[in-house]
Amino acid sequence: MNEVVETLRKIEEKYKLFQQQQFTFIRALERTREEAHDMIRPVSSIVQVQCYKDHHCYNSTDRRILNMFVSLCNELRCLCQRMETVHAGDSVTNGLLEKCKLLLNDSNDLTALRATYPHGVVNHLSLEEAQHRYGGVVSLLPIVLDSMRDWVTHSKLKVLYIVSPGCARCKKETPTSQTAPAALTSKTSNSNENTVKLQEKDFKKFLAANQRPKKKKAPWRPPGKHP
Repeated sequence: MNEVVETLRKIEEKYKLFQQQQFTFIRALERTREEAHDMIRPVSSIVQVQCYKDHHCYNSTDRRILNMFVSLCNELRCLCQRMETVHAGDSVTNGLLEKCKLLLNDSNDLTALRATYPHGVVNHLSLEEAQHRYGGVVSLLPIVLDSMRDWVTHSKLKVLYIVSPGCARCKKETPTSQTAPAALTSKTSNSNENTVKLQEKDFKKFLAANQRPKKKKAPWRPPGKHP
């Protein structure tokens, strides 16, 4: 799992660099589409970008940015295969991986794909570019990365859920291990109470034995001579 997380982090760093050069990517697609006389249909698949790069790209800058896009797609595809081997998975993780594999298929149609908030890749395009040319191809990478992050999050939660019953047993066993000290504490407190009671008895006896007898007072008489 740690290896998967680290690989995903590195791909995300590369994607950030690619995202910063989105304008360069769009211009490269414009020039290669023009060179290929393919200005009508939208850019709707990974293999289409690969074809532009291999056969209609004569600018080193254009080739570099198109190759960066294709490389990111290949790295994400390899990561999908790695994720399948990490654990057996469940319906959620398997569904996320199937979605990623479908999107990253070379010939998958990306025309209707759109990345929404918080991603702003589509917003950086003109209305014509977003609707009819590049809205799908620029949305591919952020949507796949989101799905992979969800896969990692769900997988970690599942691991915690599996581990938690053992921790619960440990917690249940803890009071048992504390029974003996509790009993000792109870015995000690009872012993202290008995000691205090004995001391009180001895003190009362001491008072009784050493107390001087009280003198009786004579009844009150008015002043004057008395026989």
